[in-house]
Amino acid sequence: MICALAQKACRDGFSVLYRRVPRLLHELQVARADGSFPRVLARWAKTDVLILDDWGLAPLGAPERHDLLEVIEDRHGERSTVIAAQLPVKDWHKYIGDPAVADATLDRVVHAAHQITLKGESMRKKRSALATETPPAP
Repeated sequence: MICALAQKACRDGFSVLYRRVPRLLHELQVARADGSFPRVLARWAKTDVLILDDWGLAPLGAPERHDLLEVIEDRHGERSTVIAAQLPVKDWHKYIGDPAVADATLDRVVHAAHQITLKGESMRKKRSALATETPPAP
């Protein structure tokens, strides 16, 4: 579903950036090391739609928490940010870890958000099952 939203936004003329959160955090770590951090943040802040996929998969360290807050803060009230997670929203505070950073981040994300909760089996699982089915004999 997240890819369908991204494709629709692109067709409608919006700039879109898709990142899995682990990759986004790694990119920010590299950007800090090579001095391009401000430029990366500025570029992402100008993107109309930022899609953050796989939110909540791995615990965050202090630098990752602060980097996510920077990304969210730069976009808050200006651009759209889509977060895809299997982790329920009620557990996001614990995922972020530090109470002050979690409060600041979630204050910018959750209160003005449109939440869509999907139910049912994973589409990847369904596609995998369809691909392995053998066609009936003639």
